[in-house]
Amino acid sequence: MPESPAGATRRELRRRERRRGGAVRIARSTAQVTVLALLVGGTAAFATQTTVLPSVGLAGGVASAADVAAELGLRQVPSAASRAAAEREAVMETRTLHLTVDGATQELRTSGETVRDVLLEAGVVLGQHDRVSVPLEAAAVDGLAVLVTRVTTEVRTETTALPFETVREDDPDLDEGREVVVTAGADGLRTVAYEAYLVDGVEVDRKVLVETAVSQPVTQVVRVGTRTAPPVPVGPAVDPGTSRAIGRDMVLARGWGEDQWACLDALWTKESNWRVDAANRSSGAYGIPQALPGTKMATAGADWQTNPATQISWGLGYIAARYETPCGAWQHSQARNWY
Repeated sequence: MPESPAGATRRELRRRERRRGGAVRIARSTAQVTVLALLVGGTAAFATQTTVLPSVGLAGGVASAADVAAELGLRQVPSAASRAAAEREAVMETRTLHLTVDGATQELRTSGETVRDVLLEAGVVLGQHDRVSVPLEAAAVDGLAVLVTRVTTEVRTETTALPFETVREDDPDLDEGREVVVTAGADGLRTVAYEAYLVDGVEVDRKVLVETAVSQPVTQVVRVGTRTAPPVPVGPAVDPGTSRAIGRDMVLARGWGEDQWACLDALWTKESNWRVDAANRSSGAYGIPQALPGTKMATAGADWQTNPATQISWGLGYIAARYETPCGAWQHSQARNWY
């Protein structure tokens, strides 16, 4: 039967106490090594201190690793792997963008989430009409290029024409094919005020604000002949050779030379082959000179429908007034197929 504490001698008690203290110190050292081994093998390391620990209250005389760590005052420090991961995350949060504004391009290092955030960080203030190449709420991804275009506005005015209208009125007293301008048309004027949108001083769009009429257009009135020309009386046919002979004499009588006669001969041969009664049913032209309308030749004589001399006289006067010479009329006819 074991000896009770009461019956033990003092010397025996001291020996027991020394043995118990040694066990505690061994337990402390073992626990300290164990804790360090466990923590070094994990994601963090602990620094130790070599100060001799005070007595630790042990259960059954053995101290746990947690107790020893607490008594040692160990602190946790980040491992090299943890520090590298944190640094990589910080780098990923910072992005590089290329911002062009007011004609200058700059490279920005930013942590802004959206384009709007980046512009705020850069101190860019947008005007009411300024344009941004990407939406303001777009994600500010790395390498994004953002262009800010400054748009200014100006109120401008300009004067433009109001085109006139033309009214055509039938006139039974005028021969068919004739037109007479009764009232000449005239354009009106209007002033337009508008807001111009400018990019780098160049107008790219406009918005009309108000239009004001300065003067109203004048309507042009034209009388259009509807009277049918009287039928050409049937009479003895005039030989074209006779008409040509009359024509040559009248050309030379005007002081024009043979060269001008050659031009006239070519012109009227093309137009009517020198026939007095040559009529163009599609246009209404008539006679040797193909007057349009034929009634114009009445100013040269009442027999304009049958007399080659009357027709030639009118035709030479028309040529002199409009082209100066028969050769001038012939050149125009060759170029445009009419004279």
